Amino acid sequence: MGDSPVLFIPGPTEVDEELLAIMARPLMGHRSADFVAAASDTCQLLRPLFRCGDHVAFETCAATALMEAGLRNLVPPGGRTLHLVGGAFGARWAGISEACGRQPDRLEVAWGHAHEPAAVAAQLRDQGPYAALCVTHNETSTGVLQPLAAITAAVREVQPDCLVLVDAVTSLAGAELEFDGWGLDLAFAGSQKCLALPPGITSYAVSDRAMEQARAVESRGFVLDFVRAVPDTMAGKTLATPCVPLVFALRRQLERIHERGLPARWQRHLAMQERTLQWAEQHDIQPFVSDPAGRSPTVSCLHASGHDTAQMAERALAAGFRIDQGYGKLKGKAFRIGHMGDHDLARLESCLQAMIP
Repeated sequence: MGDSPVLFIPGPTEVDEELLAIMARPLMGHRSADFVAAASDTCQLLRPLFRCGDHVAFETCAATALMEAGLRNLVPPGGRTLHLVGGAFGARWAGISEACGRQPDRLEVAWGHAHEPAAVAAQLRDQGPYAALCVTHNETSTGVLQPLAAITAAVREVQPDCLVLVDAVTSLAGAELEFDGWGLDLAFAGSQKCLALPPGITSYAVSDRAMEQARAVESRGFVLDFVRAVPDTMAGKTLATPCVPLVFALRRQLERIHERGLPARWQRHLAMQERTLQWAEQHDIQPFVSDPAGRSPTVSCLHASGHDTAQMAERALAAGFRIDQGYGKLKGKAFRIGHMGDHDLARLESCLQAMIP
């Protein structure tokens, strides 16, 4: 395990030796032929990851920047957005919408609950129209996985022209996501979660419909102007200097994912979720998310259920693992285990057994 604890927090997560070695290679110019080819290859490999045949790109930035970029590119100033809020990151996106001069409405549910597609449809029908629906597919703060396919279908039935923008930060490469099949318009994720790389790059996919909308919106910005950035990055010519070593590591990680099969990766995450829930049941620990269908395959959020979360974290750390003790208002009341990225059942088992002897 080395000198640093193995990370079972909800990101950043562990990076394996092959990828670390790639990032230690000598630097090169981002206009060199080798890097241009690597950047273009990376975009091509992102297409099957998102299950997207349209436009894919990446940028050196935090995924939060794409929350802002999605609004600036796809919603005119003063335009109305509908945000599904049931945790900290859904709430953050609504706040960003307001900060960007848009008009956000919030459809809220209690933490630990998913949104009902029928409720989303009713909001659109009664309070719409909206330029965009913003949804956090996998709410990292609570461990809730939204029924994204059904929500998008409800949007298309009630307001077909409403764009569906998706925070896939802790779902992409860890949970099923079908960009084209579900009719999404924007989805994005950082490198430090299910892709098991250091933070620093955000990958994103944009639909044809969204690209057409972006062309009609003014003041889109510069580095994350989809109209310029997406085609240029797909051609290997980024608008600004990217994190060169991380791009090479991302390309290799995407190759590995596709060599081993994306559905197999989804299944491994589900297996880790199942084992975590079995362990919790053995110790009379209740899942924070009561509905099994809404439980994340990448982040398990669990009630403390009378256990001392700080003590569990200390035991894990003594054994060489780091877990999370709850996010925001859940700190000390619930804890999270991030079983995502390149973790496997054997390593997860070692962490679980260390938490409660």
